[in-house]
This record gives sequence, C-alpha cells and structure tokens, in this order.
Amino acid sequence: MFDKTNTLRLATLGAVAIAALASQPALAQSATDNLAVSADVTENCVVSTTAIAFGNVDVTSGANVDGTGGLSVTCTSGTIWSATAGAGAGTGATNSVRKMASGANLLNYALYTNSARTTLWGDGDADGAAFTGTGSGSAQASIIYGRVPSGQSSVPAGAYADTVVVTVTY
Repeated sequence: MFDKTNTLRLATLGAVAIAALASQPALAQSATDNLAVSADVTENCVVSTTAIAFGNVDVTSGANVDGTGGLSVTCTSGTIWSATAGAGAGTGATNSVRKMASGANLLNYALYTNSARTTLWGDGDADGAAFTGTGSGSAQASIIYGRVPSGQSSVPAGAYADTVVVTVTY
C-alpha cells in the first residue's frame, strides 16, 4: 500500500521535472560566414594662409619694412607635400620682385621662407624655394616672411595690395 503523502510528493516532483524540461529552450542550430570590410585611405591635403599686412610704409625713411604671414598645411599621415607661391598679380611681378598695386602704381615686395629673408619663396625650383613637409594628419604651420625693400621713394601714397596663389603639391 502506498502512502498518500509519498504519492503526492512523487507526483509533485514529476510535475516539477516536466515543467523544468518544458522551460528549456530547444537546441538551436547556427551557421556562420565572414563579412569582408575594406577601405582605401587616400592622400589629401588642405592649405590655408594668413595674410601679410605690412601696415603703414614710409617710403622716404630709407628702411626696409618687414612683415609675416602664415601657411598651414594639413595632409594625410605620411603624405609628402610641397607648398609653392606664384609671382602675384602685379604687372611685371616675378618671384624675386613681387608687386603690390594701387591703380597703375606699383610697390615692390618679396616673400621668403626664412627669418633672415635670404631664401625667396617661389616655385621650388630656380625661382625660389618651396615649403616642404610630410603629413602627420595634423596642421603643420610655417611662417611666411615678407619685406618691402627700401629705395622706393618715388612710389606715391595709396592703398597697395596683391594676391599670391599658393599651391600645395602632394
């Protein structure tokens, strides 16, 4: 003869076991594949400049007037670059004698790559040196040194300006 208590216990344990088995997730199957990912990092450069403002120039003083501006080049890391300067828009300008204009009047000036103002900034060949560097992914700054040379006492008063094209080759 069975004890009712034992039967009840066995029935409860059986129900718990069945419920536990029923709550187990079914065994899932899976499949895998590989996803290919690629990119080509290209060489790129961006250039910006800061103007050279010589301010008031007294052509009767017999003194040079110096000023500075800036060049900033940002290139992809490892990219070799060169920054050159055109002669400017003044009539008859060259890289060694650039010319700011005020109407038909011209004021000579020069741009240099060094503070001693002995190395002209130009096309990177015989007509002046270029700024050069290797990109790091961050901006690389250079100072542009300018000079309005003395000896221009016949230049009339006026507001003189010029635009020089800066080219970065990479």
